[in-house]
Amino acid sequence: MIAGDLPRVQLAHLPTPIEPLTRLSSVLGGPRLFVKRDDCTGLGTGGNKTRKLEFLVGDALAQGADTLITEGGMQSNHCRQTAAAAASVGLNCVLVLNRGYADAVTGNLLLDQLLGAEIVVVETAEDRAPKMHERAEVLKARGKTPYLIPTGGSNGIGAMGYASFMEEVEAQSTALGLCFDSIVTASGSGGHARRP
Repeated sequence: MIAGDLPRVQLAHLPTPIEPLTRLSSVLGGPRLFVKRDDCTGLGTGGNKTRKLEFLVGDALAQGADTLITEGGMQSNHCRQTAAAAASVGLNCVLVLNRGYADAVTGNLLLDQLLGAEIVVVETAEDRAPKMHERAEVLKARGKTPYLIPTGGSNGIGAMGYASFMEEVEAQSTALGLCFDSIVTASGSGGHARRP
């Protein structure tokens, strides 16, 4: 097992299904196509970030954290799932969000609030990381133990969620009698490891 003994908290409904895309395969005249339904992870209405959060929240709890702090756009799926993960395990949550073209309290922003997250709004994406660190220092001064999660949960610990994802795909494909020639994935958060 790739993830080994890393701390992990079960947050997702796993394994997510692998479903055939029969009609699309037919329209394209082959090949056989399948989709891995990570929209079915279950946490905070589902999504792929739950895989990363299982390891990130596990690490936070192992370090004695009482607050998760992360960043994203006003309607960030990652932030919504982080707020849901925090609520699920009894941690506080601070979300640093930059203003968007629509700041109405709808969609993910509404869910963030319903999940009890503290919302800190900044003007631009570049303002988010400094504000996260500033907020962490304020919490530390109050005797709290914050745990910072980068954009999209994209760091070495978060990446373990997708190492375990590949183990899951391998086990499912064996059970289904499938042998995939290629696996195609998308990336949208632009998250990357940052220097502290």
